[in-house]
Amino acid sequence: MNSPSMAKVKISSQVDEAEWGALQKIARESGQSISGVLTEAIADYVRKHQLRPVVTDHIEASIDENEELGRRLAK
Repeated sequence: MNSPSMAKVKISSQVDEAEWGALQKIARESGQSISGVLTEAIADYVRKHQLRPVVTDHIEASIDENEELGRRLAK
């Protein structure tokens, strides 16, 4: 996930009390710090949202490659 030489950025945010409690529970149960859990969550969120353009590109390429087939199936 993070390399030891990666610079850290301090952040501040507000979350609902229920989610904060759930996050603390997850951290305790997994033996991680809150910072570790938040870093993992942010990395997962970034990966999830960065994949979409790649998937879209593949779909568009497939549509372009199969344009004639698409026309035939539409009839």
